[in-house]
Amino acid sequence: MKKAENKVNSKIPDEVSRITEALEKAGFEAYIVGGCVRDLLLGRRPKDWDITTNAKPEEIISLFDETFYENEYGTVGVVNKGIEDKTLSIVEVTPYRLEAEYSDNRRPDSVTFSEKIEDDLKRRDFTINAIAYSVSGNTVVDLHDGRGDLSQKILRTVGNPLERFEEDGLRILRAIRLHAELGFTIEKETLEAIKRAGGLLKKISKERIRDEFVRIIMSDNPVNSLVLSRELGILEHIIPELEKGVGIEQNQAHSYDVWEHGLKTLQHAVSKKWGLSLRLSAMFHDIGKPPTRQWSPEKKDWTFYGHDVVGARITEKTLKDLKFPKEVIDKVGKLVRWHMFFSDTDQITLSAVRRLVSRVGQENVWDLMNLRVCDRIGTGRPKESPYRLRKYQSMIEEVMADPISVGMLKIDGNVLIKKLKLSPGPKIGYILHALLEEVLENPLNNTEDYLEKKSRELAALSDSELKKMGEKGKVEKENLQEEKIKEIRDKYWVK
Repeated sequence: MKKAENKVNSKIPDEVSRITEALEKAGFEAYIVGGCVRDLLLGRRPKDWDITTNAKPEEIISLFDETFYENEYGTVGVVNKGIEDKTLSIVEVTPYRLEAEYSDNRRPDSVTFSEKIEDDLKRRDFTINAIAYSVSGNTVVDLHDGRGDLSQKILRTVGNPLERFEEDGLRILRAIRLHAELGFTIEKETLEAIKRAGGLLKKISKERIRDEFVRIIMSDNPVNSLVLSRELGILEHIIPELEKGVGIEQNQAHSYDVWEHGLKTLQHAVSKKWGLSLRLSAMFHDIGKPPTRQWSPEKKDWTFYGHDVVGARITEKTLKDLKFPKEVIDKVGKLVRWHMFFSDTDQITLSAVRRLVSRVGQENVWDLMNLRVCDRIGTGRPKESPYRLRKYQSMIEEVMADPISVGMLKIDGNVLIKKLKLSPGPKIGYILHALLEEVLENPLNNTEDYLEKKSRELAALSDSELKKMGEKGKVEKENLQEEKIKEIRDKYWVK
């Protein structure tokens, strides 16, 4: 054992030290261990807390008021009630363990409990995660020189790297994630083992891969780690479609190939500290370009017609395969689909802007504008928000209070059925969408009296005529309050 720095002990929360103290008072050993010790030594705030002990699960359970034990690996969750900090609401306490073979390359076939901390540390993944710390003694147990690797910012496995990865294939992706989060260099033998063992990721559940991938994307340095993943042959087991952009030359408006452009677009979203959906959209926004690229003899340049539509489909399928939540899939799909929105503000109309907001959703439209900012920087243009984009942003703000969906009309299907004596069916929807088109052209028409009168006229039309009206509206100049428009435009320094 070696003495630890006093700064480590001072950062141990009472909710954690009370647990180690209770174990030691009962005659057991107790150490905090793993990532939380690593983070404390690096001066980072741990995202969770783990304790290891020579007490058995039933002995751990007997010492605390509220626990849960629902696994076969000995881990007991000790519940700290009334704690707002989620990282401390449950602290996991696990007996020292020895593990059998990993026949599925993910979990040990069986575990046996040990009396020695040394046995527990030698089964861990990386040296920087194989450090145990005694709160009461302010000492560390570091059998694999994890502190040395921390000081040198090196990531290496405990023991033979190929054996560690064959035990648990997810450790391959965890190495890339730590590379992204910590900015550490992966040691040479560990890198070589990752190259050899990359195919093991095929055996790992998509949910596990997604969780590690999200942490990579949400780190401060995902781009270098994505590049490294491709170099090591890992990316093809996560999102192979991204690799298809490598070497795909673009048209003259772009300085980079599709792959590098996507990375630079992502990096700008990272630099702005924008959230997961926008980062994913930045990375995926041109994923439809490789399958849609064609050479135009007339333009003497490459074209990518429909890459936004194709890209949205690829994006949604990829995120679905990785088991992302539906709301994330829908949002990112919309942002990719509409990232090519028309921005020539000399010709664009407010009604067209309303339609864009309707398609992408009020809740997503500002992320769409931010995606355009990222796209510009990723293309190699030095200016985030040129006049045209600022003008478009001002037009969006002008129309945000306008009705942009059927649900915001001052009339609904129940009214049509009751007052027009219509039967429930597709015709109701056609009429509502035709009314929406009317209101998109002139928001002042969104009154119950006007819409009821208009709906009577529409009800006399055929379904085909109504459907056509619902899909195509008239283009009319908007008559909004001039004072409000001027206020918004001044905000964006546009006319």
